[in-house]
Amino acid sequence: MNAAIEELYSLLVPLTEGRLVVPRACIAEVAGFSQPEMLSGAPPWLLGRIEWNGRSIPLVSFEGACGEAIPRTGPRSRVVVFRTMTDELRAGYFGLLTQGFPQLVRVNPGVLAPDTASDWPAESPVLCQVRMVNQRPLIPDLERLEKMIAAELDKAA
Repeated sequence: MNAAIEELYSLLVPLTEGRLVVPRACIAEVAGFSQPEMLSGAPPWLLGRIEWNGRSIPLVSFEGACGEAIPRTGPRSRVVVFRTMTDELRAGYFGLLTQGFPQLVRVNPGVLAPDTASDWPAESPVLCQVRMVNQRPLIPDLERLEKMIAAELDKAA
């Protein structure tokens, strides 16, 4: 196998406690935080809708979707705009609240190992946790997260 196939450009997305690791190709843009338009009856983790590139896209808290506390926003807060992987969301994108700028990393078998110390509930938008050098980022289940968002948007409509 050649080296280009064994290595994936990814981003470490900072959360309040920890990070997500996602392929670079999943992310459309990192934007400044803007106050979302609230959605009536939505769960706390679905923060509302924001305007991005002429579209109204849902904004979520990953921590909240995992049942943890919703982080406060501050001057370092950003929105990572994800391209959808399914047809669940009509806008084709959703935003995820972060606590800073994502960091570009190259992921390969030499720096990545499974971390079986944590178990995540089946309904959680987490596939697994991994060890990357001295960090333990989560790998999100983006398809599940999209389905969670779509289900709540359908209820709110």
